[in-house]
Amino acid sequence: MSRRRKNFSCGHKGFGQICHKCAQQEAARTQKQQDKHAWEATFACDPIDLKSLPKNVVIKARKIIQGLQHQKNYREFHGKRLRHDRFIISIPVTRHYRLLCRDCGTFVAPEAVISHEDYNVCKPGS
Repeated sequence: MSRRRKNFSCGHKGFGQICHKCAQQEAARTQKQQDKHAWEATFACDPIDLKSLPKNVVIKARKIIQGLQHQKNYREFHGKRLRHDRFIISIPVTRHYRLLCRDCGTFVAPEAVISHEDYNVCKPGS
């Protein structure tokens, strides 16, 4: 007895009750949506807004912020005080982004992550 391939409504051909190719694509699409929602949910825990930044910048900025919250010195992250305002600290996140923090005496509070281009154009923190 030979089995016949049937045409599914999606246009694919195969054996069985459902089109396995379409089912696999739907499962991948659902997984991608779940991953996206999980990623977006992580922004609720951030002390500053990081939503508009690329993923690699967000991850590295979170590592730096976490280190600062655990009382690590900003110099361990190659941070420097600005010349025009010594209470503002600039920490390089990547080659193109900087984390600006304010020295509050006993701790360093993160304020924003800005692009290096914006950082060079104006005096941040003023």
